[in-house]
Amino acid sequence: MSEARPHPYRAAAALGVLAQLLFSYRLTIPTKLMFDETHYVPAARTLIALSGPTNIEHPLLAKEIIAGGILLFGDNSLGWRFFSTLAGTATVLGVFAIVLLMVGRVRPAVFGALFTLFNFTVFVQARIGMLDGFMAAFVVTGLAALLWAMRAPDGRHAWARWIGGAVLLGLAVAAKWIAAPLIAFAALGFILLRLHDARLRGRSVFAALNAGTNRHWPGMAAIPAVLVLGAVSIATYLATFAPAFFYLHDPMTLGTLLPFQKHMYDRQTMPLPKHPYQSGWWSWPIMVRPIWYLYERVDGAQRGVLLIGNVAILWGGLIAVAACLVEGVRARSPRLLAAAGLWLGSYAIWVVIPKKIGFFYYYYLPSIALCVALSLAFDHFPAARRRDTAFLAGVIALFAIFYPVLSAAALPGPGAFRYWTWSSTWV
Repeated sequence: MSEARPHPYRAAAALGVLAQLLFSYRLTIPTKLMFDETHYVPAARTLIALSGPTNIEHPLLAKEIIAGGILLFGDNSLGWRFFSTLAGTATVLGVFAIVLLMVGRVRPAVFGALFTLFNFTVFVQARIGMLDGFMAAFVVTGLAALLWAMRAPDGRHAWARWIGGAVLLGLAVAAKWIAAPLIAFAALGFILLRLHDARLRGRSVFAALNAGTNRHWPGMAAIPAVLVLGAVSIATYLATFAPAFFYLHDPMTLGTLLPFQKHMYDRQTMPLPKHPYQSGWWSWPIMVRPIWYLYERVDGAQRGVLLIGNVAILWGGLIAVAACLVEGVRARSPRLLAAAGLWLGSYAIWVVIPKKIGFFYYYYLPSIALCVALSLAFDHFPAARRRDTAFLAGVIALFAIFYPVLSAAALPGPGAFRYWTWSSTWV
């Protein structure tokens, strides 16, 4: 970490300012609800009024945050989206922290953050009132906190950071359930890294899983750490249902809190009608069917918002994941395996869950994981390291090309979409 110490805070501050300015510029356009804002903004209004349960297939937290924006800035496009910009900035800085803690150098951390910033998915989700942006922000910052605990100087600091990470991951689940398996993955990562350390140092499994003098997460035994991670995240998740106890109609009680979770699950897994933008999980990495969140004449001009990935990140990132996986196995490198595993884990969830319909925006969290894999691959392989700046320049150039249909800028006319729809399935 010695190389990183003089610079990370200044780099993080600059990245945070850049991200917040970029996400906030012309945030209020369009001034009408777009795409799934039509579900979540009305749900936030209902929460403000405490009228009763609505949009019950999802937990409350993300809608509570949107409601907070409405209370602060009014029931308008600034109120609906302001906190999404903060979530986007937190995601960028969270990736910076994750890479910095994994490799101990500022340069790859900056590249990881910039890949995240200019990966179109993060930009679009940072400018719309939806659930996924908040979920990802809590996941990324939560994982960063657990890695920070790994680097703690003593048990007291390790436990404090670990509990903070558990709270953040509980908040992620409270924004959207899909974050829940990542808590189990984090616990598994703790145990696997401890066992890896024990093998390198010739120590027993018993010593590795107890507090002892371990290199990572000092002063933390495995079983208490896993139990605390689970208990704190669950308690945090349940606490976010507090407003539901004050509904004017059908208020929640302690007796109905847990049964309500089953009702949510039933709503999540129920059959749904076909949607023109639905797509299968297998198609998301190759971006067969991106989504037009908006394409109409609004606010005095033809405008569009296309949720699509930066092809350099989405397709180049797959090569990076494969490279990290192969080299990680060959060199027995935990950091490379973790980079590949972050994408594999966040993507595989969608393969196995009993969801009846899928959309490209479900790929949001894996698209962020690609940025971590790219930054570690460029840092690890000497031949690639010489090309990281050129690759970033290409990423930024693509962002500039697509910016009009990422930002709801004024377009020449109704047929302008053809300039950005490079595949017939993108229309």
